[in-house]
Amino acid sequence: MRHSHRRVLTTRIGRSLVALATIAALPPAIAAQPAQAAGPQAAYLNARLPVAQRVHDLLGRMTLEEKVGQMTQAERGAIDADRDQITSLALGSVLSGGGSVPADNTPAGWADMVDAYQAKALATRLKIPLLYGVDSVHGHNNLVGATVFPHNIAMGATRDPGLVRKEEQITAIETKATGPQWAFAPCVCVTRDLRWGRAYESFGEDPGLVIKMETGLEGFEGRRKGDLATNRHVLATAKHYAGDGDTKFGSSTSGTYTIDQGVTVTDRKHFAKVDLAPYVVAVKKYGVGSIMPSFSSIDWTEDGVGNPVKMSASKELLTDVLKQKIGFDGFLISDWEAIHQIPGDYATQVRTSVNAGMDMFMEPYSAPQFVETLLAEVKAGRVKTSRIDDAVSRILKAKFELGLFEHPYTDRSLAGTIGSPEHRAVAREAVAKSQVLLKNSRHALPLRKNERIYVAGINADDIGNQAGGWTVTWQGSSGDIIPGTTILDGIKQNSSHVTYSEDASAPTSGSDVGIVVVGETPYAEGVGDVGNGHTLNLSDADKANIDKVCSAIRTCVVLDVAGRPQIVTDQLSKTDAFVMSWLPGSEGAGVADVLFGKRQFTGKLSVTWPSSEAQEPINIGDRNYHPLFPYGYGLRTRPHHH
Repeated sequence: MRHSHRRVLTTRIGRSLVALATIAALPPAIAAQPAQAAGPQAAYLNARLPVAQRVHDLLGRMTLEEKVGQMTQAERGAIDADRDQITSLALGSVLSGGGSVPADNTPAGWADMVDAYQAKALATRLKIPLLYGVDSVHGHNNLVGATVFPHNIAMGATRDPGLVRKEEQITAIETKATGPQWAFAPCVCVTRDLRWGRAYESFGEDPGLVIKMETGLEGFEGRRKGDLATNRHVLATAKHYAGDGDTKFGSSTSGTYTIDQGVTVTDRKHFAKVDLAPYVVAVKKYGVGSIMPSFSSIDWTEDGVGNPVKMSASKELLTDVLKQKIGFDGFLISDWEAIHQIPGDYATQVRTSVNAGMDMFMEPYSAPQFVETLLAEVKAGRVKTSRIDDAVSRILKAKFELGLFEHPYTDRSLAGTIGSPEHRAVAREAVAKSQVLLKNSRHALPLRKNERIYVAGINADDIGNQAGGWTVTWQGSSGDIIPGTTILDGIKQNSSHVTYSEDASAPTSGSDVGIVVVGETPYAEGVGDVGNGHTLNLSDADKANIDKVCSAIRTCVVLDVAGRPQIVTDQLSKTDAFVMSWLPGSEGAGVADVLFGKRQFTGKLSVTWPSSEAQEPINIGDRNYHPLFPYGYGLRTRPHHH
């Protein structure tokens, strides 16, 4: 899922005008065929009846236009100026892409916006409530003031499934209290190449680890059937089905991307073992409610390489494998304009994906065109009504299970817990448990309280950098963008003798310890691909800071704040201690908790650490496996007894 920052504004305005013209040309939703209106005694409105019975009853009352509307999802930016589109198109869903937020980006601002959209959905003939989706990928990260957790690659390093469950439970509470009832998370991809700009969205390179961390699905959706309808849970989305972390470098055809949205070149055996395995568990063990197929393609080696099929177009994988063989009974939501990447004209793209098994379509700026196109395909007999009925039944099932027909509007009663000390404490614990100690000569760590500390590096005091992508905006940004604590704030809580110099230009004399914080600046998706303006190497400024501080101060500690391992082979010998801090999110003080021994270092690498960029892809189990640090590596420390 992404937001279209790259799309030129004029295109967007042009599209909106086309969209409005299309709406005007659409037939009125109810005129097409006679349909049974809903009286107060309608079976689908009876909460005591089984969900399957309610779905059957409602489906029987719907026109084709109303059904196709349910399969359509528009971006809030496309409908906000004319909210009546929700009613006229009988839209089933609206989403916020990354950074698509109400003018008043507060819990109340969100809830007011979602409720206003909901009122338009309830103004339709059958009063089918709207499902609102948002990318809560490390907390309710579009909302300023939400608890922002470490990204998944860090959560994988904790090896703590209970903590992941707790994290997603908090994310669900904070998300639902502001209106959205659906999170486009978690990413259960298995990352096999660190050059991928989404590597940090994966729990790790081993499918076994990813499966272990799927407790997050339970955090989102709850353990029991009725949990989804409470104010503590949201519909989850396992994504991106399947193989998105296993694409071949250089295979992407999306703009300047190199690996994201590329091609997974593999045989069915490897695919089942590595890429598919987490989805089997998501469906069979956790009963996940929705799954998002990937932008990427699959190219089976069994029939010769060179004929890739987009995941959104693969009937084999969406219907035969996922729905029939694995038994997925939720619904499939396409990724952002993903069907536009299928070969052929728009009608062919729509027809191909619906017939492959896609149920709901994220068509952010072309919802009216999608509705019109799919209606024409069904009327021409190119898409069967039985396929439409299957898709709509799956979507309605989720809405009934969420209790939206009984309680369509936002339950704001837990809004006061958003970003609360209790929630932030869990995030801080996650930060501490995710830190991986990779080198610790001469017992450099843990530090003693009140040592004289010299801190260098921009990432020591930049909360935007430490939160990474998917924070307030799609790509994230540097600077003071969310409330929380930076790593420097945490260090200052443990010592009253701290000198901070971003570029290490301040004098170092008299310091006991030097801490250099290196790393990346934020990115998301293919924008972060290596070869697309990015590299795994440290910046020149970071290298200079290490050289300067580590040569001048007796004990030198380097922290790497990044979404993936960086190449530090030449720098390692200059350091006494080296820590992978990942992207900690809003609670940077958690890093200081392990530096000063309040908590032990217990984190273990969730991915293999390469000695050079040329080593990628390198994964546990490879024949020639000589990384700088192996998968699962991580030193431990004993906590101080303060």
